[in-house]
Amino acid sequence: MSIPLAEYEVIVGSSTLAQLRRLGERLAGLRVVHVSSTREMGGVAEKLEWMVPHLRDVGVDASWEVVHGDPLFFDITKAINNGLQGESVDLSKADWRIYQDVNEMNAGRLRPLLEDADIVVIHNPQPAGLLNFCPNRKGRWIWRAHIDISRQFRAVGRVFRTFVENYDASVFSMAEFAQPLPHPQFLIPPSIDPLSEKNRDLDPAELSSIRAEFGLDPDRPLIVQIARFDRFKDPMGVIKAYRLVRKATHVQLVLAGAGATNDLEGKAVLKDVLAAAAGDPDIHVLLLPMDAHKTINALQRLADIILRKSTREGFGLTVAEGMWKGKPVIGGDAGGIRLQVVNYHTGFLVCTPEGAAHRIRYLLHHRERISEMGGVAREFVRSNFLVTRQLRECLTLFFAIRSGEKSRTFQV
Repeated sequence: MSIPLAEYEVIVGSSTLAQLRRLGERLAGLRVVHVSSTREMGGVAEKLEWMVPHLRDVGVDASWEVVHGDPLFFDITKAINNGLQGESVDLSKADWRIYQDVNEMNAGRLRPLLEDADIVVIHNPQPAGLLNFCPNRKGRWIWRAHIDISRQFRAVGRVFRTFVENYDASVFSMAEFAQPLPHPQFLIPPSIDPLSEKNRDLDPAELSSIRAEFGLDPDRPLIVQIARFDRFKDPMGVIKAYRLVRKATHVQLVLAGAGATNDLEGKAVLKDVLAAAAGDPDIHVLLLPMDAHKTINALQRLADIILRKSTREGFGLTVAEGMWKGKPVIGGDAGGIRLQVVNYHTGFLVCTPEGAAHRIRYLLHHRERISEMGGVAREFVRSNFLVTRQLRECLTLFFAIRSGEKSRTFQV
């Protein structure tokens, strides 16, 4: 259910909403189509769930489509994702042919809508091939990368570049991800919705219910990582850090995530995590339903410390989510986590399980620092990572691209 923009005034102020309305007036009737790989689970789907209704709220004619594909297609696109994030993967010519064929099939279904749009925003690698199959497009096409592609596996990056170099613009979450492409590039970090089910305030009864449901001890420190079961999220490293902390402090660990429909590799990772946690009643491995937003919210609020120990990360929305709930975050020194975790102020950046364990022990032995860092973290998110800021920057991007149509040069 979408939340009217007016309800955000209590959090961001009336002047912010007035600015968004004025930008919307300049773009009234603009037809924007977003295309992603799934409507379920993951940061892209979460962002589009609020972005599209808010664009409509300010007068933009926005819609959201998804590409369809069989398990083999999503296996291949998972390998492409991994390769773009630096993993050595083996993709054959036949794999790339399947990637193109599925994009061509989806283009046949979506072509009238996409070719008639003023702006098309293609999210991540899965639907990037659509551009080549829409030759009569009249609008401008933007490729939006949500992953860290700063150090690509060369064989994958070289081929994938051929699918995105003809876009009119690209958008990345941070400057380090930008690529030498022959078109303008923009930087727009993601954000969280403070009024969503995942981030709204919860009353004590709701928190107690979730604590009881998962058998969490209210008298012992709780460490929580919310993330897909993905090797780049390093759940095995989290378990190692927990075990190092357990030598000194009797803590509990929650590793919670959901299975995305386009992430089939996650089953194998989950199997490894369950095997590593077997026999330890204080490691709670939770495979949550796609819509377990209140559960995730409660787990983050119940946590003493939140982890996001990724080794590669496009952004990591659960970092900002945890910080919004007044928690310090210990995050991997990678990608978009660096934008959110200000070392020693909103949390700590670490590179190893030993480093994570050291920072956990420090915070548990200096409890006042947990509340101090958590307070700073919440205000940092308010200033930088709420939906209204991202909406403003997206509207500004659309305005720049539309204004630059005649000259084919875009400036913000």
